[in-house]
Amino acid sequence: MPLFSFLRDNGRWIAGGFLLTFFSSFGQTYFISLSAGEIRAEYGLSHGGFGTLYMVATLASAATLPQIGKIVDRISVVSTVALAAPVLAIACVLMAWSRSLALLVLSVYLLRLFGQGMFTHIAMTAMGRWFAAQRGRAISLTAIGVNFGEALFPISFVGVAALVGWRGSWLVAAAVLMLVALPLIYGLLKLERTPQSVVEDPDRPAVRDWTRAEVIRDPLFWASLSGVLAPSFIGTTIFFHQVYLSDLRGWPPSVFATSFAIMSSMTILFALVAGQLVDRFSATRLLPVFLVPLSLSCFVLASTDAPWGAYVFMALMGVSYGFSSTLFGSLWPELYGSRHLGGIRSFIVAFMVFATAMGPGVTGALIDWGVSYRGQIATMGLYCVLISTVLIQVSRKALQRRAGTA
Repeated sequence: MPLFSFLRDNGRWIAGGFLLTFFSSFGQTYFISLSAGEIRAEYGLSHGGFGTLYMVATLASAATLPQIGKIVDRISVVSTVALAAPVLAIACVLMAWSRSLALLVLSVYLLRLFGQGMFTHIAMTAMGRWFAAQRGRAISLTAIGVNFGEALFPISFVGVAALVGWRGSWLVAAAVLMLVALPLIYGLLKLERTPQSVVEDPDRPAVRDWTRAEVIRDPLFWASLSGVLAPSFIGTTIFFHQVYLSDLRGWPPSVFATSFAIMSSMTILFALVAGQLVDRFSATRLLPVFLVPLSLSCFVLASTDAPWGAYVFMALMGVSYGFSSTLFGSLWPELYGSRHLGGIRSFIVAFMVFATAMGPGVTGALIDWGVSYRGQIATMGLYCVLISTVLIQVSRKALQRRAGTA
């Protein structure tokens, strides 16, 4: 189906999913880290101290998500949005008004749970359930909302903070969620979609609907997860400690700030490319290759002090991010069906949130202990190389199982 025809027939649902991932930015690490310097200064926290606080709050959100995420299997998508958006707005208000560590932890917990967690989870579950043969295309168009947020919100936040302060910027974020995001998304998604003219590909065997308990007992699930978690861990770690990395290399703040635009552009481009490839070949077949650019990006960042290293790192990371944003939305319904997708995805997203929590906390502690950050980044690249060999076997066995030969 040509892209124009696809968007003409499905534009409202794609736009609703796009806006969900776009406004999930308020709970993403890169957005929260824009206030990291002011938070550490006002609360008297070190890099490791704030990293540990962030880790604790994010781990708590990861532990909560599997229970809350199942709600997508029980009520409509738009009803779930109507519940999640006000809580995310409250989290933004708490971040602005907090004067105690307890409220800071609570605000980060809610931002991570309902921003990065639920908003993304709702969008990807809806696309995975509503689309079949064109699932890759639908997910890729939805997933790039995060990248548009990465390109727009850092500059916007800095500009707004210059006028009203960093706390005032969080109040503006809350207002945007309630006055702009919620009405738009509600209006677009209030009509539920079903996979009407877009039907299952007859060349691909039907997938039975696994329960979450069955998925948890599947060895291929855990092997797949070992690769799926890598981009979350690595990306969050680098972004969270971007100020520290810039100080180590002697880079002005503009280097990392401008490199985000490069990463976002590459992620958008390769998310769309991956959408086409997934619909043609399947996410399972593409699984072994998506970490290769990420491994190269880590080796580049670990090996050079020149500013161009940041740009090459971000470009290569964008390639892997583009593939992963589409693959992760398409892989799970391919492997486990769509009936229990909300519960399955909430469990997976919880582990991804767990990875984003461990990154800043562990690396922050290692930084405080004097462990080389360059060595840490190189180790992340080596992990991607090793786990890619595991994913080759995962892909082969998953394809055999789907064909009924294993």
